Amino acid sequence: MAVTDHEVIAELLRDAYTGEPVPPLREYLDPTDATGAYAVQAINTRFWEAQGRRIVGRKAGLTAVAVQQQLGVDQPDFGVLFDDMRVVDGGRLDPARCIQAKAEAEIAFVLGADLLSPVTTVEQVAAAVASVHAAIEIVDSRIADWKITFADTVADNGSSAFFVLAEQGLPVAGLDLEGAAMTMTVNGEVASTGIGAAALGNPLNAAAWLARTLAAAGEPLKTGYILLAGALGPMVTLNAGDEVRAEVAGIGTCSFTFAGAGA
Repeated sequence: MAVTDHEVIAELLRDAYTGEPVPPLREYLDPTDATGAYAVQAINTRFWEAQGRRIVGRKAGLTAVAVQQQLGVDQPDFGVLFDDMRVVDGGRLDPARCIQAKAEAEIAFVLGADLLSPVTTVEQVAAAVASVHAAIEIVDSRIADWKITFADTVADNGSSAFFVLAEQGLPVAGLDLEGAAMTMTVNGEVASTGIGAAALGNPLNAAAWLARTLAAAGEPLKTGYILLAGALGPMVTLNAGDEVRAEVAGIGTCSFTFAGAGA
């Protein structure tokens, strides 16, 4: 690494939220340096908490094997969800709050119990889930032109931005999470399709990975947390005025409009 001060990298990324995207971080972080990238993410998480932002959950990313191979890694990644990242179901998101936004449809869980063990099983996750929801994650990148490596996206809080959670959720019992078909439309036209199995074979697998990884790091998943379990299909570039709707068969639907209040 040409620069070893993770604080410098963290500040570069923070400044990009209100300025210009930064070049890929290859000058600072090796593309596969998970330890350094998560250190940068943690610095900014603590910074934002000190500014009054509240953690309401976590997101899993890189849950599709094809995307992992594209970035040269063999593991998912995670990011933090803050309270001010949530867009109400059916609401609006002002494009001015984004840089180069994309949308992807997901399955989300809301926890009804803590998950404290670094050896948490899928069965234990299922038992802890209070409700299952259709969701849309609006991802964004503070890295110019989305030219990201694994280290880029991890340091940049998993390329997170905003999320929409279906207002209505269902109990996990009896749901076919693995086989649930997803359709995401933009302005009424099908823009992305997929299936629950895209998220590490089953979204509960992604949630269990999150639980184990974060418990081992001393930051276990807590009651009430929202867990985004990873994209079920390809992400779609957003343009101002787009109306986005995601339907996950047997689970629910959610939507938002990518426009300001007066649009």
